[in-house]
Amino acid sequence: MHGIIRPDPVSLSTAARNLLCDCGGLQSGDPLVICYEDPRHGWYDAAVASAVALEAQLMGMTVQFCEVLPPDMEQPAEVAAKLSRASNIIYFARLGDQGRFSGDGGPRQIMVYARNASDLASDFGCAPHRAMTMLKTAVDDVLFTARTIRITCPNGTLVEGHAPRIASNANGAIADVTTRRFPLGVPAPVPAIHFSGRVVLTDSLTPTGNRAYVPAVLPLSGNVTAIVEKGRITGFEGDARDLAAIRGHYMSVAERFGVDPFVVHSWHAGLHPGCRFFGPQGQNRDYWSNTVFSNPRMLHFHTCGTEAPGEISWNLVDATVTVDDVPLWENGVLRARAFPRLADCLDAEPALDDLF
Repeated sequence: MHGIIRPDPVSLSTAARNLLCDCGGLQSGDPLVICYEDPRHGWYDAAVASAVALEAQLMGMTVQFCEVLPPDMEQPAEVAAKLSRASNIIYFARLGDQGRFSGDGGPRQIMVYARNASDLASDFGCAPHRAMTMLKTAVDDVLFTARTIRITCPNGTLVEGHAPRIASNANGAIADVTTRRFPLGVPAPVPAIHFSGRVVLTDSLTPTGNRAYVPAVLPLSGNVTAIVEKGRITGFEGDARDLAAIRGHYMSVAERFGVDPFVVHSWHAGLHPGCRFFGPQGQNRDYWSNTVFSNPRMLHFHTCGTEAPGEISWNLVDATVTVDDVPLWENGVLRARAFPRLADCLDAEPALDDLF
């Protein structure tokens, strides 16, 4: 699968402890449910969940397994009951991504985006979670205090605007998902209400992973330009067949969930150079976009719906994001020393400096 090699056991153990302890705050004696999908569904291998479960057992945790179905299928009653009783859940399953912005203070939940043991054992899983959290907070600060942000891409995208002024919490962090993410690969979504311009859509439209629907992916025969005015889609330009298909897709998804179809909810770009990037060609586009999104080469907009984060994703590869005339992402590269706030993170965390 995409050049995967056998993982180094020491790195795999390091990454598992990074997930369990640094991200999860778990310790000996804690109960833990490992929620996983059958590898036959093509999203996760069996080794990644097994490796984390073994490490948890070695650390003295009480581990239970819970196999779940894909998110577009109804879960058995016993699965729902087991998860409702759990106090700590780690998801190696797309089910963990569902409703990740709408937690209610229930169990501690962690959604894992490393799809296999090799990815977990790479820099993607081994970069200290605390360091990535520090970097995310710094990037949030830069984006949410900017006067002007400009987004461009090699295909002709040009969108400009600014983030709304949103209060941070006691730790200085902008409000974000309620499910913990591991590895942590994106900053807080920037609301698009003050953004306008033209976004060039290529290849396909994919789901955000928030809710399951069929068909999940809409292929495009050519480039289509979306016109955005203050966070709303006001039109599309392109081949007539693509335009009809896009409108039908948006209306179908909107009717299914009772949402406003023509909202551009927010956007963000990847933070984590350790996330393996591969192109969409020959791939399940849903798997592709929801796997590589943590890499700085990927920027995506959330659209279709006012409830975070929306349902349909626009994916831009190798975008440039200019913040007050200084590139923060440049042609898909996160310039981690372009702003003093970010440079301070690299100076404080040698692992981050090595990563970049």
